[in-house]
Amino acid sequence: MFFGSIPAVITPFKNGEVDYSSFEKIVNHLIENGSDGLVPCGTTGESPTLSHEEHKKIIEETIKINDSRVPIIAGTGSNNTKEAIDYTKHAESVGANAALVVTPYYNKPTQDGLYLHFKTIADAVKIPIIIYNIPGRSVIDMSIETMIRLSKINNIIGVKDATNDLFRPLLTAANMKDEFCYLSGEDGTALAFLAQGGHGCISVTANVAPKLCSEMQLAWRNKDMQKAQKINLQLAKLHNSLFLESSPGPVKHAASLLGLCSSETRLPLVEINDSTKNSVFDCLKDLSLI
Repeated sequence: MFFGSIPAVITPFKNGEVDYSSFEKIVNHLIENGSDGLVPCGTTGESPTLSHEEHKKIIEETIKINDSRVPIIAGTGSNNTKEAIDYTKHAESVGANAALVVTPYYNKPTQDGLYLHFKTIADAVKIPIIIYNIPGRSVIDMSIETMIRLSKINNIIGVKDATNDLFRPLLTAANMKDEFCYLSGEDGTALAFLAQGGHGCISVTANVAPKLCSEMQLAWRNKDMQKAQKINLQLAKLHNSLFLESSPGPVKHAASLLGLCSSETRLPLVEINDSTKNSVFDCLKDLSLI
């Protein structure tokens, strides 16, 4: 079971190339500040603009730097089923603990198409697979019925839910195997998701406030609701600021203010507006992170 605060790790760039030196600094920073796992090569890691070689090397570097300290859930999704299988086989071969596979964007498959996409990937590997359901970016929404159907496949073990629908985990859980893992994909509702039966959050905010995010999750597990809610309120403005523009633009700017890496993104993402920069700065300052 995966649980707690799991940063969706940013991919730092320098002059258009992956900055592996800064990446090592980021991975160590996240683990040393209490993160319960890491997701390299997700959307926050700008996976759509990584080459196949970069994608695979980043996962390999994450596993190497991590050195078995926390679970690694490798982003291996694609809207091309064959490509997703290739990425997932690679992640399995280099020692990732699980694969995060997003619903196919742009193609707009039917529910039967979604089922066969994930089943075909799962049948090709033994590594645990977590479904990533994010209608806001992929256009399609996996139905509860399709997710229940997929959960019967042995190595499909959980979901990253970025629907922002807090009723969904309750509706889904009644028909799922007990060990099915529910991870939020929305920082702003991470605590509420726990209250609805969730186990943790794959987080953007945890890139720059890893200690606070992990402490909130730990407080929940320790049944210290007062502390969990206090941290939740502290983080609210930062959550909002990090999504004033397309992620990961704001969170990379925040990381640059912390001295972790440059704020550079790859096209079609561009430098964020000054108003967003000011908001991010103010939030980090209010939290005494800078």
